[in-house]
Amino acid sequence: MDETAILLEQHIPALRRYAYALVRQHDAADDLVQDCLERAVRRWHLRHRDGDLKAWLLTILRNQFINIYRQKRRRGMHFALEDIVEPAASDSAPDSSTAIRDILAGLDTLPEDQKSVILLVGVEDLSYDEAARVLGLPVGTVMSRLSRGREKLREYLETGRTAVLRRVK
Repeated sequence: MDETAILLEQHIPALRRYAYALVRQHDAADDLVQDCLERAVRRWHLRHRDGDLKAWLLTILRNQFINIYRQKRRRGMHFALEDIVEPAASDSAPDSSTAIRDILAGLDTLPEDQKSVILLVGVEDLSYDEAARVLGLPVGTVMSRLSRGREKLREYLETGRTAVLRRVK
């Protein structure tokens, strides 16, 4: 196995988690990760040798997701009947699977920018600086989007509704 494959392989689980959190379908997440890795290999010569490889890969994956999302929005959504699968029963308590389902539903109500920040910081355990590099934003913007996203998610989980926009005068 060459050096590139060894370096990439250790980040695949994080890429799969992040991809699944974005698309919520295992097959689509695997396709997204594969596209990301193909792009990373093709552009390997462009990465910064002293830079954070995980942040670079997450950036590629996020950009791939946004490109696919924009394409689907232009074309309209298509679902094959066999793609609609109920989540597998888990061994955990029913309350925890309900809570996870509620959190995922709450994440779906958030705008993409807030959802990405929450997933990168909360799920992938990136620091604010690393998340800012992945998203190409200032750290302050990451912090404010994270705060607003957490607030909306908390309100959704407490009330079952998304936050109503406040009028600012």
